[in-house]
Amino acid sequence: MDAYLLYGLAVVGLVLSLVKDKTKTTTALKKAWKAFEGILPQFLTVLVLVAVALAILDTATISRFLGTKAGIWGILGASIIGAITLIPGFVAFPAAAALLAQGAGATQIAAFVSSLMMVGVVTLPMEIKYFGQRVAILRNVLAFMFSIVAALFVGWMVSL
Repeated sequence: MDAYLLYGLAVVGLVLSLVKDKTKTTTALKKAWKAFEGILPQFLTVLVLVAVALAILDTATISRFLGTKAGIWGILGASIIGAITLIPGFVAFPAAAALLAQGAGATQIAAFVSSLMMVGVVTLPMEIKYFGQRVAILRNVLAFMFSIVAALFVGWMVSL
């Protein structure tokens, strides 16, 4: 129901924008389409990878490695995978939702998503170049620790 409300608001906003200034709205829609075209290959690649993983791995396997009974090892594993993976957020969140639906634990998925967003193992060389080695490594270590704390907090909130 919320989705219908948001889509409705978006359509109303688009119509109001068209009424106010058709040229600017058309330009904005063209830019949005170009951005969508740029994002689409990454999005489709990750969706295919998640779909293949979900097809190969059954619910029991996902639950064993990322379920609530996976414990701290599941949290650490998900955090490490998130830290070394370079996936945009708009792709990571649907993938996380799919994993949750297949039996992954909220704490483990929170660890994956938070470390994915905050830790940058792949981007570390660029960070070192701009911020220096000490600052870049310290930022990534603190972000990794915070992602685990955030995941534990999410797990605690879900258990309430």
